[in-house]
Amino acid sequence: MIRTERKPLAEIVKAVEGDGTIFVLHCGGCPEGAETSTPQILDETVKALADAGHEVLGPVMVDFLCHKALILSRLQAPTDYEKWKRADRVLVFSCGLGVQAVATALAKPVMAALNTQDLGGLRGKFPSAERCRECGDCVLHLTGGICPIAMCSKSLVNGTCGGTNDGKCEVSPEKDCGWYLIYKRLQSLGRLADYAKPIPARDYSKGDIPDALRRTIWWGLETPETEKPAGGEKTAKVE
Repeated sequence: MIRTERKPLAEIVKAVEGDGTIFVLHCGGCPEGAETSTPQILDETVKALADAGHEVLGPVMVDFLCHKALILSRLQAPTDYEKWKRADRVLVFSCGLGVQAVATALAKPVMAALNTQDLGGLRGKFPSAERCRECGDCVLHLTGGICPIAMCSKSLVNGTCGGTNDGKCEVSPEKDCGWYLIYKRLQSLGRLADYAKPIPARDYSKGDIPDALRRTIWWGLETPETEKPAGGEKTAKVE
């Protein structure tokens, strides 16, 4: 299972500086269960972006954003098609898989509105080549919508290692280098400047589940629902 949580609004607003028009897309799957794309959250995000001077289009909901065929079929409606086509960036409320699927399907710069954490156990199957390592600190807005942690055999977050050769991975020579793929994607998007932006060293604690949540039904359905996460929020729901 996975869990999504909101990125701070200030982080989102800073990350999309320079993008005039933002198209907001949200998933009807995981974020619905996690209550991380409620109407109130979407309204707050749209307002924060508008207050920062952006034109905001949407939000539009797609049942499962990890399914590229669903994305493309849903967004073929003329009104929605015009919105995302003229947007400078797509702000995506979904798990990391959904954000990457949107980037691939729409060939647009993306921004993850949520971070994804691993709760262990089984996941549903998805018809997608994208992968998410549930690191808890998504940086897909800097990597063209390709996860460096999942796609690089060494999970490097600031460019290729010295062993890459002709776009192939040093660890698995038959595999494309993850950072080569990121470079080519950013080049195709006209965003090569993002390649030079440093990504902070990974904070591995963000991928871990807080102790307070381990005492809620997020961690086990048999956990008494009297336990609440720190801060007094109501007990979270399982996705």
